[in-house]
Amino acid sequence: MRLLRSKGQMAWRWALLGLGLALPLSLLGAVCLGTNPLSPGQVYGVIVHELGCLLFRLPIPPQWAPGTAVHDVVWLIRLPRLVLAAAVGGGLSLCGAVMQAVVKNPLADPYVLGASSGASLGAALAILLGIGSGLGGSFVGLMAFLGALVASLLVLILSGGRGDSLRLILSGAALSAVCSAASNFLIYLSDADHAAAQVLRWTMGSLGAATWPGNGAMALAWALAALFFWSQSRSLNLMLLGDESALTLGVELGRLRLVYLLITALVVGLAVYQAGVIGFVGLVVPHVLRLIFGSDHRRLIPLSALGGGIFLLWADVLCRSVLPGREIPVGILTALVGAPVFLYLMARKGRALGG
Repeated sequence: MRLLRSKGQMAWRWALLGLGLALPLSLLGAVCLGTNPLSPGQVYGVIVHELGCLLFRLPIPPQWAPGTAVHDVVWLIRLPRLVLAAAVGGGLSLCGAVMQAVVKNPLADPYVLGASSGASLGAALAILLGIGSGLGGSFVGLMAFLGALVASLLVLILSGGRGDSLRLILSGAALSAVCSAASNFLIYLSDADHAAAQVLRWTMGSLGAATWPGNGAMALAWALAALFFWSQSRSLNLMLLGDESALTLGVELGRLRLVYLLITALVVGLAVYQAGVIGFVGLVVPHVLRLIFGSDHRRLIPLSALGGGIFLLWADVLCRSVLPGREIPVGILTALVGAPVFLYLMARKGRALGG
């Protein structure tokens, strides 16, 4: 028994090391790929000299200076969106692992609190009615963030504020239906076809609006949330056992659930603000990792945070490369991959949480 536990610990450590190396290597490899492939020399020349300029005030050679085609493609377009993909994917996957523990359902995802439909309603109000236009040029994203956050808070209130799993799921489903109906009603009343199309594109998800300041905020939220939830691994493990078992160990889970749900709502709301609605990442990635490495959140939290980032990063590469001259919304691709996996997982739902 001790030998099996030792082998499992070793496998987890190798997996963590592998994913930790795969993420930066994926960033460096994926930035070369796209509709117009660039050579590694061009890409890494721009990155090295930009970092040298930022850190040590070194001059940038003319061929890689700002304003040149290669520089702008690498530093202003491809690399920012890949970093955003890693941060958003890691954040959604991390929140999915937490949500699955909080509601004790391996098929839960970060949008179980209605954040997805709330964000869509917020974006629809901004695009179709101009609400929030005084907030600045990114008011659509801010309204989507507020919509996701308000919807999540309303679900917590409707569920009685106790973090009860069944109440949370039912409240989230009910509020999602209301928000979706309101969004569709606004689109139905709108005469502007381009506005309705813009709302639709928002609900499909996109990483094309990535900026370095926005990436910094998303990456910081991802890292801080990962560290926090990793420190809460014991409580997350107890949630899988149930409240009664936790009380016998002197842990009251009700308040912890509310704290965890609020933090996940903030991370998901920020992800929606940065990239729109991207589904299935928070469902599929942590569940697959749980089936491989078990339900211990000391292992699952860091693996989910890294695995989700790698998954969405390469999904974005495919979206930019499959159709020459066109870009597939990343939410469509994640749905095409995630929906069959979801159906497969539904078929084996009779197994206990953790496989």
